[in-house]
Amino acid sequence: MYKRILIATDGSALASKGIEQGLALAVPLNARITVLTVTQPLSPQVARAAIAGGVHDPTIRFDQQIEEQMRALFAPIKERASEHGVAVELLHEIDGSPAEAIVRTANLKDCDLIIMSSHGRRGVDRLMLGSQTAEVLAHTTLPVLVVR
Repeated sequence: MYKRILIATDGSALASKGIEQGLALAVPLNARITVLTVTQPLSPQVARAAIAGGVHDPTIRFDQQIEEQMRALFAPIKERASEHGVAVELLHEIDGSPAEAIVRTANLKDCDLIIMSSHGRRGVDRLMLGSQTAEVLAHTTLPVLVVR
């Protein structure tokens, strides 16, 4: 059925449920897994504030922090995948639109399923906070498994 699954994660506890669902699904399907996390780029305002605060090169510092965060995020995912006996490809993208990066990566990797988590916010909360899951659903023709 599904042979290539993209699991999107932001490192939250809720997103870890999506990781677990994806790994558990991959086992009986013998599917390949790509785990993707997307980080917002360094904004010019933050860069200026960092320079004003004495940071010589905020871009280098940003890259170092992202690298440390990705190591911390990906280590337990690798461990859980190993426990399930599933090989995973771990990817990180920097993009102002996480939903666009998720859809683009799923297409580039020839995925046939996207798994992601959602808080299921409604009304004003959804309008104020946005929903990457809703954006992915609106911009892909691939099946999307939403974990809550």
